Amino acid sequence: MVHARARRDRDLCVVGVRTLWRTVGDGEFFCPDCGGDRNYRRRTGRRRIVVLGLPLLPRGPVAPVVECAACTGRFGTEVLDHPTTTRFSAMLRDAVHTVALAVLAAGGTDAVAVRQVAVGAVRAAGFTDCSEDQLLALIEALAADTGRLPGACSGERDGLDPCGTALAIELHEALEPLAPHLAPTGREAILLQGARIAVADGPYRPAERAVLETVGRALMICPDDTARLLAATRAAF
Repeated sequence: MVHARARRDRDLCVVGVRTLWRTVGDGEFFCPDCGGDRNYRRRTGRRRIVVLGLPLLPRGPVAPVVECAACTGRFGTEVLDHPTTTRFSAMLRDAVHTVALAVLAAGGTDAVAVRQVAVGAVRAAGFTDCSEDQLLALIEALAADTGRLPGACSGERDGLDPCGTALAIELHEALEPLAPHLAPTGREAILLQGARIAVADGPYRPAERAVLETVGRALMICPDDTARLLAATRAAF
């Protein structure tokens, strides 16, 4: 009854301006008002002068909006830059997995403690069925894939170049899109997970430290904070 009366009052307006909306797309997004993943409609509109409820003279376009299908709230299109809850969880899971593989590639997988800490971190991130055998198989595949871990480096363990350009790109691709959506403590937590894997069998190797410094840069952690976190992790072991 109230909605019908409001619509009737609007239609009886003698002169006014109304926006006529047109849906041009849809999808799923994180609605700030609902606080969760919702369907949305992407809409464009044009303002018109309304006389006695009839739209007549155009008044120009309005900025496109994203309208929540649940609460009908309207937001700027930049709201679509925020990942959905499902997408965010996948990004976080993949980030931890990539960091764990990078640290293992840098320091080796001989130590049981290293493998156990790595498996625990990856499982906690969402790959609940991860096993040591799976991680070892991935490390072997990465070592054989010269496009991702290219080149030999005689000064590094296993002849890999874990701080080379290709691995740095791999880390940046996994971490940089995630970093803006994490609080500082969240970014630090990912770095600390990698650090715990590295020190599980003793002090940092130079290659492990290089990988972790790359992780810090990709997560937008300043070098001083990265050094502090790495030192604190080593002291705890």
